[in-house]
Order: sequence, then C-alpha cells, then structure tokens
Amino acid sequence: MMASCSALVVALLLSQAGGFLGPSEEEEEDGVPDEWTLLHVVQGHIGAGNYSYLRLNHDGRIILHMHSLKGDADLYVSDKTLRPSFDTYKLQSVTCGRDAVVVPGDFARPVGIGIYGHPSHKESEFEMRVFFDQTAPEEPFDKGSYNSEEGQEKRKAPQAPEDDFQEEESIFWTILIGLLKIVLEILF
Repeated sequence: MMASCSALVVALLLSQAGGFLGPSEEEEEDGVPDEWTLLHVVQGHIGAGNYSYLRLNHDGRIILHMHSLKGDADLYVSDKTLRPSFDTYKLQSVTCGRDAVVVPGDFARPVGIGIYGHPSHKESEFEMRVFFDQTAPEEPFDKGSYNSEEGQEKRKAPQAPEDDFQEEESIFWTILIGLLKIVLEILF
C-alpha cells in the first residue's frame, strides 16, 4: 500500500515538474490555433549588443513567435523604419525566453523587424515563427480603392523620418533667428 502511494506521489510530482519546466514541443504546437498559417521559420545567431534585421511584406495580421534557444534575443518591430531598435520601435517583446508580437493588419508595409542580442550573453540563438492570422476580419473596403485628394498626396509623398527631423530643425532655427533679431534690435 505504501509503495503504490509513493509511486502515485512521484508520478504526480513528475507531471507537475514537467508543467513547471515548460511545455514540450508537442504541447507548444497545440498552443497555436488552427486558424494561424505558418508562413516562415527563421533561425539565427546574434552577438551581444548587435541587431539582425528582417523585413515583413505580407499583408494582414501577422504573429511573430520568437524563442531564444540560447542567450536572450529581444524583438523590436516598426512600420516607420526598417531598422527598429530599442530607441525606435512601435512594438516590442523583451522577455527572457519566449517573445511574441502581433503585427496589426493596418501597419504600413514593409514592416521592419529588429532582433537584438542582449548584452547579458555573449551570443544568442533564436528561432522565430511567422504566422498569418486568418481569423482577423478583412476590411470591407480596400484602403486603396477610393482616390481622395488626401490619399493621393500620402501615396505620392510619404514623409520619411529624416524629413520630420529636418522640418523640426528648420522651425527651431527660424524661431532662434527671430529671437536673435529681437535681441539685437533692443540692444542697438
């Protein structure tokens, strides 16, 4: 009686320890909904403090699942720059181990993906799975189907981050020169 009770307790502890240590590969695959389509699997190595960049062109709602196999790789995503970093990003996941980011369907394409090797490890190894979510509702009207004046202007001249910086710099200099003129008029 005592032996069977001990065996039951050991079996229970082992099952709990297995769940505590993380899901097995079989359980991991079961965690992905059937409506998600696997588009691509990316594997790579990244040095401490370095970035590796990827470009996402696929339309729709995309789910990025990244697992740090060794070390700690972090994920940064942006629709404004193709080289997102921890300073310039729209979406991020910076956990130790599994990282996940959902890229909305309304993000402008191409989307920049930055994978950062955390400096706490000399080298990080990662595997990222890219899924397309088929359950995301399609927009009833295509954004490009109606040619309004505003839409045409946006398509003709998309404003780059450098243009924003130059515009801010120009406004700054205009104000500064104006203030200097006022000071000089008062003094002389």
